Amino acid sequence: MRLAYKSLIGLAIFASPHIIAQKQPAAPQASPVVWQLPKNANPEEYIGAEFCGACHGAQHAQFTKTIHAAAAPSVIAYGTGCESCHGPGKKHAEAMAEAQSPNEISAAKKLIYGFHGKPAENAARCLGCHTSSQNQSLFARSEHKLMGLACESCHSAHLVTSAMAKKEGIIENFAQAVFFNMPSKAEESRWLNQSLLRQKQPDLCFGCHKTIQAQFSLPTHHRVPEGLMKCTDCHNAHGTMNPPQLSKVNFEVCTGCHTEKRGPFVHEHAAVKVEGCIGCHSPHGSVERNMLLRREGRFLCLQCHVNPGGINVPHGRLGFQTSGECVRCHAQIHGSNTSEYFLQ
Repeated sequence: MRLAYKSLIGLAIFASPHIIAQKQPAAPQASPVVWQLPKNANPEEYIGAEFCGACHGAQHAQFTKTIHAAAAPSVIAYGTGCESCHGPGKKHAEAMAEAQSPNEISAAKKLIYGFHGKPAENAARCLGCHTSSQNQSLFARSEHKLMGLACESCHSAHLVTSAMAKKEGIIENFAQAVFFNMPSKAEESRWLNQSLLRQKQPDLCFGCHKTIQAQFSLPTHHRVPEGLMKCTDCHNAHGTMNPPQLSKVNFEVCTGCHTEKRGPFVHEHAAVKVEGCIGCHSPHGSVERNMLLRREGRFLCLQCHVNPGGINVPHGRLGFQTSGECVRCHAQIHGSNTSEYFLQ
């Protein structure tokens, strides 16, 4: 009887290997964005998105293709669609229908929120729903918000406003982007699948970050101009607790791709843990190999190992070792499991 019981247990285990298999903990997922009914909403003041489309046909046609159009539950009868962002539109529609002069038309336009207010007021309209997402929860402390940018500075709820942004300036193209150019989807498809961004990355970011754009033109750089990476792979434009708006802490952003440098190692390199990768590398681009900050790697080491008589500088100042590359011997400079001097 006992033998049969053990056989049954063994059969169950082998039949269901997932019962005893170890699994890596799943990454935390951001909470979904939850649609919110506008505060102090009066059903009699709302007119519906279809009525808005009678005058704003181009905007309505594009809006219906976005996730915003279906954000509200189907049982909600008012405060959805266009009016979930612009507010109640009945007074605006009636005033526009009765307007006879430019002054009356101008007054009628003020009866609905047209996102012409201060950046903080415009952003507050979006954060009414998007505040529930971890990705936007720290927007109030982000550098973009502190510099006077709002959500519509980068995103466009209607594709027609996205097209207008291209007329404001000349979009510079990289030689690398032309060389690696691949057939792309239509602009509308890009807009719908890339968080309703006005332009694709990195062109959108380079509109303000011109100095960073120049760094990506240097001989060695991360493959952002070629389209193999994007700015949001490392940064969270909506704000984080990490400078400069990095999506992860310190070197964790880099080791997301450079996994072999992550460790943990038995013998850690203190510079990596304290300063991170930017202690030796330029994150966007450099004229040096491996995106190093100095032409010769030993000069990077001598920034910390500067005292010839110090315990962290075992070689004499006039020795051969201080004239050559440190990594000739200290090959595992990011960390080692066998040598405290990173020899192997």
